[in-house]
Amino acid sequence: MFKLNGDSETRRRIAGEFAAALMELPEKIECLRSMEVGLNANPAEDWDVVLTAIVDTLPQVEEYAKHPAHVAAAAIVGPHKAARACVDYIID
Repeated sequence: MFKLNGDSETRRRIAGEFAAALMELPEKIECLRSMEVGLNANPAEDWDVVLTAIVDTLPQVEEYAKHPAHVAAAAIVGPHKAARACVDYIID
């Protein structure tokens, strides 16, 4: 999850750009089976973007994270990021 800095208009714009870049990643990163991105629709909540990236193995999380296409997507949100929360988990 990502919490962004700025006014609500800026946060929505950056979140949308970030989401669009993330949704392109499954076509560019072989180990990435799927990507789901949600943008906050509730103005009473503080977090702006949530994503779920599905890979087969925990080592592929690092492969995905270091891929140039992911690094480029992360650069969109980087300067605007107030906070990030992450959980890597295994589905049995």
